[in-house]
Amino acid sequence: MVKRAFKFRFYPTDVQAEQLSRTFGCVRLVYNMALQARTEAWTQRRERVGYNVTSALLTGWKKTEDLAFLNEVSSVPLQQALRHLQTAFGNFWAKRANHPTFKSRKRSRRSAEYTASAFRWRDGALTLAKMAEPLHIVWSRPLPPGCAPSTVTVSCDAAGRWFVSVLCDDVIEQTPATVGGVGIDAGIDSLLTLSTGEKITNPRHERADRDRLARAYRDLARKQKGSANRAKARLAVARIHGRIADRRRDHLHKLTTRLVRETQAIVIEDLAVSNMVKNHRLARAISDAAWRQLRTMLEYKAAWHGRDLIVVDRWFPSTRLCSACGVLAEKMPLDVRSWTCPCGQTHDRDVNAARNILAAGLAVTACGDDVRPQRGTSRTGSRRRNRNTRGRPRESPSFRAGRMSSASPSTAGRGDHSTATAARHQWT
Repeated sequence: MVKRAFKFRFYPTDVQAEQLSRTFGCVRLVYNMALQARTEAWTQRRERVGYNVTSALLTGWKKTEDLAFLNEVSSVPLQQALRHLQTAFGNFWAKRANHPTFKSRKRSRRSAEYTASAFRWRDGALTLAKMAEPLHIVWSRPLPPGCAPSTVTVSCDAAGRWFVSVLCDDVIEQTPATVGGVGIDAGIDSLLTLSTGEKITNPRHERADRDRLARAYRDLARKQKGSANRAKARLAVARIHGRIADRRRDHLHKLTTRLVRETQAIVIEDLAVSNMVKNHRLARAISDAAWRQLRTMLEYKAAWHGRDLIVVDRWFPSTRLCSACGVLAEKMPLDVRSWTCPCGQTHDRDVNAARNILAAGLAVTACGDDVRPQRGTSRTGSRRRNRNTRGRPRESPSFRAGRMSSASPSTAGRGDHSTATAARHQWT
């Protein structure tokens, strides 16, 4: 039993759209005012202001003449905005995120969250507070039988599309895995390369619509700022971006669901995507591949299905290490797609990396050494295994700090390879 969000598109009436737009603006205003109050309290008086204090401030703001319009919308989304701000500060104090920033009217996500006291759910009809009619929702898939939504989030994207996300309890069907373990190497030409030798083609959704996107941006640049035609051109650009994002998300969902259902242990690399996109020659292709989104999906789906997600340290030389003999090559430029080891084994660059990733992850798991602190996921509330090769496993003296030790190339990695091979045979 997990908490699962089901997202649907809906079409509001003019009255509902106006009410929701007003709610979005009030939520943004309350969030920004509470953030300013908390920031000033700390900078001027070194005082930490929590949710209870900001909730009392909200009550006072509603009684003023300038902010009396806050009473025209439901109070629940405003309170939820204060809770979200409290969560943001909690993540900041725990050093999991940067300091919260102010929400922008043009760039921030337009959304409002309603708890059970602010909506009515009857016979499949959803009616929000301050509204007389239910929302016209397009039910693209059925909700779990007998579900009772606990939270409803309404949002509007840049293309003007309205969405409602219903959070309810769901039972995840558990199926036995058909594959013991698989290593995954992320790439650009091939989105994923599995240790089994399978290569999953990168659909390159952004490149497919690049010409349309360029024309739409040229049309937008010709329009006068503040005009109605510029607003229409901006919507055209946003629709193309929305189409790209929807296709990419759909492909990643299908891919990750298949991997999680078929495999018991999934081993991936801990990629520093934020640093990799600083390479301006590859930034566009890396962003289109959406490696960070792929990992996020694997994390919560693995927790749902009871699978093991093992994360190998980013400095592990998976590409330069021979998966047959364990010899470490000195250099491996990006243009080298296949190479031959001195032992005589010819490797495909990506397949060899995927096999080394699988061997390293399972070797560390078998040795039971150097497991990172477990971090809970926000979507499932459960914990996942986050393992890497940093440190020195008990039976693998050549591993150190995620890299090969200073042993000679002819002998480096052989002890690791024997342990990794034994562990891999146990899983496969």
